[in-house]
Amino acid sequence: MPQDPVPFSPQFEQPVPDEVAVDRGLTQAMLAISRTTLKNTGHAWRSVHAKSHGVLRGRLQVLPDLPGPLAQGVYACPGDYAVLMRFSTTPGDVLDDNVSTPRGLAIKIVGVEGERLPGSEDARTQDYVLGNSPAFNVADAATFLTNVHVLGATADRAETLKKGVSAVMRTAEAALEMLGGQSATLTTFAGQARTHILGDSFYSQAALLHGRYFGKTCIAPVSPELVALNERKLDLAGKPDGIREAVRDFFHGQGGVWELRVQLCTDIEAMPVEDASVIWPEDRSPYVAVARLTVTPQDSWSSQGRASIEDGAAFSPWQGLAAHRPLGSIMRARRRAYASSRQFRERYNGFDIAEPAASA
Repeated sequence: MPQDPVPFSPQFEQPVPDEVAVDRGLTQAMLAISRTTLKNTGHAWRSVHAKSHGVLRGRLQVLPDLPGPLAQGVYACPGDYAVLMRFSTTPGDVLDDNVSTPRGLAIKIVGVEGERLPGSEDARTQDYVLGNSPAFNVADAATFLTNVHVLGATADRAETLKKGVSAVMRTAEAALEMLGGQSATLTTFAGQARTHILGDSFYSQAALLHGRYFGKTCIAPVSPELVALNERKLDLAGKPDGIREAVRDFFHGQGGVWELRVQLCTDIEAMPVEDASVIWPEDRSPYVAVARLTVTPQDSWSSQGRASIEDGAAFSPWQGLAAHRPLGSIMRARRRAYASSRQFRERYNGFDIAEPAASA
């Protein structure tokens, strides 16, 4: 348990004067990506994280006897919840896995009770939208908008070109890591190593409320079979959907266990809210387990799973409890952008996207 977690104060959030315009611009830039992929494929994909590598159903058990600062919101008391999980990669177009980009994990906890975030009052779910690095690749929404414009410009480019760029970026990233560094910019633009996605840990990257306190969230593999996949190389030669195939092969014969962990802020200077690019130091405040997520053997790419989650579900950090309200510029910008993406997909795919009931 970290020493002296900092209670949240509204002064920790500092919106900039042009934030409304930036949020509107980000929403339009993300919808432009969706319009491009709709034109090219006839399907309305997510604006980001379009390609899925596995959809799973599991159970989340909140741990008993949590200390007070951790026993907040969903985790205020022990409980058992259904969970939906979706592994993905970042771009808004569906690419060959040899174009190696950062990965994501979205989870939806079903059946939670409590005061809701605006716009999600009729639901009983708590979403987390996570990436496989502990901080975001840019500090704020204005810079993120610049990156989205670049990604949007590549959405209509030939995949052969993207593969070539990806190979160059991976080489540059590997050289940098040999020197003890890592570039969020390189991994964002197709420099992700070709490793097994199930060995990755996934992070909220930006801050969220945790009841009276605030922090970041992480999903980390803990069962030995998953831990063994950390940094394991994945042969994707000639396999455009090799990551998906590897996930499906794994869960065909075995399950997996992850911990849901929370890192509470203990120093607002070292652990800022508005700059999402800052990695909060774990020696000052470690990630501490508050729940355990268990998945049994199943088909991670069944026709039923694809229909219910790929087209019939949406994930947003703004879908949840007020006790876990997203914080900071990046998170605030996601509220409008994700809602617009959901509406776009409903309109053009003809699917009603609804939040699942407690029995899901």
